[in-house]
Amino acid sequence: MPVESGAGPVSSAAPGGSSAAGARLRRPVGAVAALVVLLPVVLAHPGQHAAALLLASLAALAILLAAVPWPWRRLTLEGAAAGVAALSLLLDAVYSGPYRLPAFWLPFEWAALLVLAGRVTRRSRGRWAGPAGALTAVAALAVPLRFTLRTPDGGGAGSVVAVLASLLPLAVVLGASLYLWVLDTRRERAIARARREQRLEVARGLHDFVAHEITGIVLEAQAGQLPGREPEETAALLRRLEEAGLRALDSMDAMVGALREPREDGDGAPPPAGATGATRVYGLADLPELVGRFGRTGPTRARLEAAPEAVGLLSGEAEAAAYAAVLEALTNVRRHAPGAGEAVVRVEVRSGGAGAAAVIVSVSDDGGGGSGVRGLLRRRPGSGGTGLVALAERLAAYGGTLESGPLRPAGWRTGFELPVR
Repeated sequence: MPVESGAGPVSSAAPGGSSAAGARLRRPVGAVAALVVLLPVVLAHPGQHAAALLLASLAALAILLAAVPWPWRRLTLEGAAAGVAALSLLLDAVYSGPYRLPAFWLPFEWAALLVLAGRVTRRSRGRWAGPAGALTAVAALAVPLRFTLRTPDGGGAGSVVAVLASLLPLAVVLGASLYLWVLDTRRERAIARARREQRLEVARGLHDFVAHEITGIVLEAQAGQLPGREPEETAALLRRLEEAGLRALDSMDAMVGALREPREDGDGAPPPAGATGATRVYGLADLPELVGRFGRTGPTRARLEAAPEAVGLLSGEAEAAAYAAVLEALTNVRRHAPGAGEAVVRVEVRSGGAGAAAVIVSVSDDGGGGSGVRGLLRRRPGSGGTGLVALAERLAAYGGTLESGPLRPAGWRTGFELPVR
């Protein structure tokens, strides 16, 4: 549907461009309808040509404004509707021609005002939408009075009946337009939420995988600057740097592929985060490879103590969140305790009354005793500080809790618990 004056930023056309084709047809159809309404003026009595032309011109203008797409240049839908409604009310007040003459063009003008009122109610989002819609609705109710108040045997009863007869279709039009406006608003909010989730998914991928690999590369490069390295050590270091760089590039390619995915849902919304299948989902079964790689790419040793039965107890999304939490904790060890001698990852299963109740995961380090590279990893001003907060929110979505704090006499521990599904 085309976006009209003040409408939200999200708009989708039907497949094959049918909405755009309909918008292109509105102008010629509206022009033809306006011309047809003007033609009967030539049949009016010679002494009534001026009054007939005035009535026909206003009806033709209302039809044209109701038919064409908006906005047009600087003219908005609200401005066009309010303008033609004001002209209609003015004509109601000052018309002094034959009383029978308005009866011919009255239905066309009334129908056009109904359409304008409905379009303003559904499409407009600006501050003038309410006043313009109200003015157009009042004009639609008042149009029949141009005839009933001037008939010789008219009066209050005929005018009341005419207004009530106009009120029912006006209420139907406004009610339907409000309903469609609510649906449009919900859809726009759903699209905005989906896009926000997609952005958050990309941000999580950048933080979880790319930042982790880049941190390892920086640490390896800084450690490689220490004097006294053997050629074999240098060659092994370069291989590790190459592998980490390739993994970072793979993660970037996967995220870029997800962003470039052309598929959309039927209502124009972007696919939900993770729906493209471009990014691999990691879980507890991938922890041995992660811990082993961490131990090979730095001075800190790494050890995994995992209960085999923990794999498969959690849902796939919860396992992905657990893997991301371990990845963040290990990355923090590199960034904040590069001189740690050992990092230990533990995965335990807490039993409940009828079997496994929760999976408990912790990452701890001894805080020091490394190979003399403490302080090599320099912090950038303003970097970090939100990883654990975001992970706590992510784990909370699956009923998990995250705790982080110092160990005695030295070190740091990050632990979390996820209930079994």
